[in-house]
Amino acid sequence: MKTLNEGAYERVSEMIEKSHELGISVIKTKTGSTVLDVGIGSNGSYEAGRLFAEACMGGFGEVSFGVYPGLSIPSVTVQVANPAVACLASQYAGWALKEGDFFALGSGPARSLYCNEPLYSVLEYKETSPVAVLAIESSILPPESLLDSISRKCDVDPRDLYVLVAPTNSLAGAVQIVSRVVETGVHKLFELGYDTTMLIHGYGICPISPTPGDFMTAMGWTNDAVLYGGKVWFTLCDKDSAIDSIAEKLPSASSKDYGLPFSELFKRYNYDFYQVDPMLFSPASVSINNIATGRWQNFGRENLELLRREWFEQ
Repeated sequence: MKTLNEGAYERVSEMIEKSHELGISVIKTKTGSTVLDVGIGSNGSYEAGRLFAEACMGGFGEVSFGVYPGLSIPSVTVQVANPAVACLASQYAGWALKEGDFFALGSGPARSLYCNEPLYSVLEYKETSPVAVLAIESSILPPESLLDSISRKCDVDPRDLYVLVAPTNSLAGAVQIVSRVVETGVHKLFELGYDTTMLIHGYGICPISPTPGDFMTAMGWTNDAVLYGGKVWFTLCDKDSAIDSIAEKLPSASSKDYGLPFSELFKRYNYDFYQVDPMLFSPASVSINNIATGRWQNFGRENLELLRREWFEQ
């Protein structure tokens, strides 16, 4: 069976092969690591963002495009097998990367090689792989010294490290961020203490926010796409119906901070991300099909009026 990193490498290989068509740049470092610039000095594309997102899920998920109902703008549809592994052990941005003035959060399957986050103990998941794939949301390229450190921590040769980088305010950046719509639901379940290994499949739809010129606006718009437009369906097998006691808490509307555009909320908290209620970061609506009981439940709803005002009525 392929590891998450090997599944991600298949997407990375396709991106390298089609770099010209995808509008991305492939950069080799002095020690042989490969950095894919998917939107910093390159224009990028929706397709580059799609492959970026699939690499983040280690090949355990698929992303396709459509038109979001009610807004008539592009959207992503995300299908995820084994969401606990694909979303938490791989896609979730949980690795704090710091070198000099550079700071970013790393996501992707390379995290499952280093396993420096508590969630890996809970999931009881760890990989070994001859190749490592890491994804970074940043407006600057990571320093080579940081890449060498990452390869050591992942126990791979620097030549077998592949790093994808896209800024928030880029086409590919927006696509890969809103493609985390299922992951936000899985992570909310995890934070509520639910056994996410009972999840069988995740399916999500999210609008792709317009691409503004600056990072702060882009951060707000991509967050709002998920918080107010993201829709997720989970299929799970929960014989004890433990899901019933927490299901109402899953949509973003269950948070005390729900109702404002994220940029306004962020400003209210003096731009301190950690002051925002962590329960806010979840899809607008969540549906649950427990095949152990046959029960179907739906919680939350989209807030398209907020998205229209923010994106189209400036």
